Amino acid sequence: MVKEIKKRKLKLYRDRLNMLLDLTQTINEDHSINELLGEFRILLHEELNVGKVLVFTLTNGRWQNVLSSGVKSIEVNSITPEKDLLHIERIENITLSPPKNLEGFDAVIPLFHRYKPIGYVLIGDVDEEQEGISPTIKHLKLIQIISNLIIVFAENRRMHKALLEQQAIQKELELASKIQTQLIPGTDNLPKEKSLSIYTIYHPHMDVGGDYYDFIKLSRNTIGFCVADVSGKGVSAALLMSNFQAVLRSGFKSKVSLKKLINQLNERVNENSNSEKFITMFIGKYNTKSRKLTYVNAGHLPPLLYNTNKDHITYLDKGCIGLGMLDLIPAIETGKITIPKGSKFLAFTDGLIELESDSKEIMSNEDFIKNIIKNSYPLSYNIEKIKEYIANQSLKHSIFDDISLIGIEFN
Repeated sequence: MVKEIKKRKLKLYRDRLNMLLDLTQTINEDHSINELLGEFRILLHEELNVGKVLVFTLTNGRWQNVLSSGVKSIEVNSITPEKDLLHIERIENITLSPPKNLEGFDAVIPLFHRYKPIGYVLIGDVDEEQEGISPTIKHLKLIQIISNLIIVFAENRRMHKALLEQQAIQKELELASKIQTQLIPGTDNLPKEKSLSIYTIYHPHMDVGGDYYDFIKLSRNTIGFCVADVSGKGVSAALLMSNFQAVLRSGFKSKVSLKKLINQLNERVNENSNSEKFITMFIGKYNTKSRKLTYVNAGHLPPLLYNTNKDHITYLDKGCIGLGMLDLIPAIETGKITIPKGSKFLAFTDGLIELESDSKEIMSNEDFIKNIIKNSYPLSYNIEKIKEYIANQSLKHSIFDDISLIGIEFN
């Protein structure tokens, strides 16, 4: 009699071990999560005679029912994991006085990953009047092991897949950032003019940004330049700006009037943004021989022109509304000004004057920029001071938008 009992126990252990080995092999065969859940259901029903199975897992911060077998939809809908299951920290036999919405089940198996709950397996018998020990009770520890193998593996796979997707997105962003940086003229690509000293700053808030500046040699004596800012940040802003750069470069010619160019740009921004974004821009043409600047300010922060001889700042604000705000721009005013010798010019995006100060207040005016440029120091010195300020704010994580700046010193 004793030998028979030992033989039965040995056979039971052997069967369970083979079951676990088969399950481990199935997991290693690179099945999808849904296929593994299907294997889990078959294993419980056919091998362990468990009639009812209900599985909830935590995915992206939300509890979801990922498996329901032998369970009525009304039973599934009556269970809220946050309210009914989160307090369960170990296997719980609920055959005695269970809550009403759990009375169709015999046990709840909590599953943890790195000490955090990631799933709950509810099991029960369909035939409550069957003789002998209930399969859900008889195989409870084995079901817990199997549940942990499958559900925790599924969670690890989901996290691994999410990590791979995140890495792929990061690589795409890095590539986009390199491409966008190539669209922004570097120091070697800036016009070389004896009468001008040109300086730039480009500091995207993310890997890619919605700011843009450019310098284009339009003729022997004429240089075109602009600074622009797409509403919003990130990839969508960068895509719109990249397209905008291509349109601007193809249309910005010496003989094309700024009014005509602004209307063309407005049309293309409306086509590409579906009225969801707009672009503010300052664009100008400067004749190095006559020293005349012709410009349009399309809803952008007015650049500063500082006359060092008279200690006077002029705000270049003539223009129109931003690009993409309306289908047709109602009126465009072209600004014209003769630049005095020794003047300093700064055009920038709003990220520069919306930095968080030490007092946690937002600097909502350009006093900071005005104080930096309004002196007899060379513009190169002023630009270095601005770079230092940006670097300090970056260390404090106080930058919330892209920052771009162009500076011109008229020698």
